[in-house]
Amino acid sequence: MILAIVLYAFTALLVFDALRMRGRVSRLPLLGDSQDAPTHDVIAAPGVTVADATRRAASAHMRAHGLDVLDLVPRDLPAIRAMTLAQLVDPARYKDDRLAPGRTAGHAVALSPELAARARADQPADDLAFARLATRLRHYGPAELAIAPAEHARRPAISARYETLRCMLGPSTPMALAALPVLLALLALGIYARPIPGLIAVGAWQLQPVIALAGTHLRPRDLVPVAVLRAPLELILLVRTIASRAVSDPAARRDEYARAVETGLARFHEPRRETCPVCESRELVVHLRHGDLFQHKPGTFSLERCRACGHIFQNPRLSLAGLDFYYKDFYDGLGEAGMEFVFGFGVGPYLARAKMLADRAPKRWLDVGCGHGHFCVAARAELPGTKFDGLDLSESIDEAKRRGWVDTGYRGLFPELAPELAGRYDAISMSHYLEHTLDPRAELAAAHTALADRGALLIEVPDPEFKLGRLLGRYWLPWFQPQHLNLLSVKNLERLLRERGFEPVTWHRGAAHQRVDFFFASYLLLDRLAPSPRLPWRWRGGAASVWRALVWTLGSPLIFAGIIVDNAIGPLLSRARVSNTYRVLAVKTDAAPTP
Repeated sequence: MILAIVLYAFTALLVFDALRMRGRVSRLPLLGDSQDAPTHDVIAAPGVTVADATRRAASAHMRAHGLDVLDLVPRDLPAIRAMTLAQLVDPARYKDDRLAPGRTAGHAVALSPELAARARADQPADDLAFARLATRLRHYGPAELAIAPAEHARRPAISARYETLRCMLGPSTPMALAALPVLLALLALGIYARPIPGLIAVGAWQLQPVIALAGTHLRPRDLVPVAVLRAPLELILLVRTIASRAVSDPAARRDEYARAVETGLARFHEPRRETCPVCESRELVVHLRHGDLFQHKPGTFSLERCRACGHIFQNPRLSLAGLDFYYKDFYDGLGEAGMEFVFGFGVGPYLARAKMLADRAPKRWLDVGCGHGHFCVAARAELPGTKFDGLDLSESIDEAKRRGWVDTGYRGLFPELAPELAGRYDAISMSHYLEHTLDPRAELAAAHTALADRGALLIEVPDPEFKLGRLLGRYWLPWFQPQHLNLLSVKNLERLLRERGFEPVTWHRGAAHQRVDFFFASYLLLDRLAPSPRLPWRWRGGAASVWRALVWTLGSPLIFAGIIVDNAIGPLLSRARVSNTYRVLAVKTDAAPTP
């Protein structure tokens, strides 16, 4: 009886999901006719020729709606691709959500000449290059997707499908692909245990393409075959997609990493420190020791805890060569798409930080460690009169400037650049930055220098005193080895702020909690059991790819369970005085920093 109720509820969920997709497809604008000369560029996927009528219509639509980017959706887009697009794109929100990952139908994109120059948009060489370009462009200006009636869909190369999906889904790609076999297994179990409700659920799933697409502005030519043969067609596509993951061997990158470690790993670490960097006590004990769970690069890292003040820090810490090695291909290069997805997941935390200074209405704000500038572009909605500048050590700051997400970008180390920025800013933010730095005291001193009198400093960092950190052990995200070098408790950060001439005025603990603990613990566990075999520093054969697909398919329920637990306990933690993250707003005082 219970299983039957579950199956009927699942049927209702499938129908609701199909109606949701239908609503999204119905909200995609349909390009009309225009006789005006086009004023926008068009970049098409290889093998696609965009009709002149489409170019005119797209340009007219973009002028009328203030768009810089328009992804063109062929009217006869195949059913499975159309449903995938409907799952990923909410037209009501897409234009205004600058942080969200870009989406594409894989056909062609129209863009303004100014944006094309700023984004360095060139004609792509293959389908994957087109997908990367089309998804990247949405971050450079107002973007939308529209149905182009005169266009006919072309079948893209299957060899690029996995990486194309990854451009849009980021790190969640394995989970998204694992959803299909899990769903089919549940439907098969339902038919076996409860044939009537099980068959009804299967029927609802089979008819989803018809419910979602029939009678809309899209006209998939394969709608009926997909509705009848959906299960085998989707399974064949899934197998071919996973097989396409075996991209060509990046031999040059493999050689580069091999050379980096051929003399050993000793140069990646400084000598071990004998005293605590906060209180100089010699009472140090090992808190945690493990390898790189994120990129799976070689090496073992130790977090030590000071028994006197409780400070937790990496010891021995990474050297400059180590920072370069372990950061490489994490925020940029091979890891750029994944990090773009993570940082663009939602504007909530960014707006919460900006609201802490809303009553001060700062005229100039410097975001230190700003990356691509996600915080800056989100905070403009809360503080439209504020000029947002960014500072970062990597080339991501150059990209932030190209996107227009920061007004001015500085590249380099904050303590070294601070003298030329002296007294220039009303507000400075350091969000999930201080824990990455070699010397938090030097960073706070730099902030004191760059701030104007009574300027405000906003800091957000992980809370190492959060009890789940001990429960989840190495799988607790904020331990984040080898990148997190100093994990400051509330007490120790307050101490350092006062030493450096700041007065803390507002603390957010529960309000700063991020609902990610069990999700990331599950993710890191599965990724440790079956890491990607296609990384230049740990290249593996085909068997490793099969093992990864099996582990992620069977383990996907663990991921979803983690999401459920995080969201169940999240509201409780948000109202409490404990959390995995805390924020502090401090004001620069007249007192001179302690030497």
